[in-house]
Amino acid sequence: MTPASLLSRIAIDPNICFGKPCIRGHRIWVSLILDFLASGVTIESLLEEYPGIEREDILACIAYGAEMSRDCYVEITVRSR
Repeated sequence: MTPASLLSRIAIDPNICFGKPCIRGHRIWVSLILDFLASGVTIESLLEEYPGIEREDILACIAYGAEMSRDCYVEITVRSR
């Protein structure tokens, strides 16, 4: 799938989930999926936990995160050990 076709799986509607980006047709936030993936949850586990979504929906969340990070930076504090 192309990035554009993946991103078409993401919806932003001010009347749904306070306008947060969600998987189209679901009330599952993109940020929730990205948080799960970042904490080590596998795509297969997410598909079992949320049987209504497809692998491409998870890839769409990753693509959305990648697109957002192109122009937006978050300050990260590096701590000495």
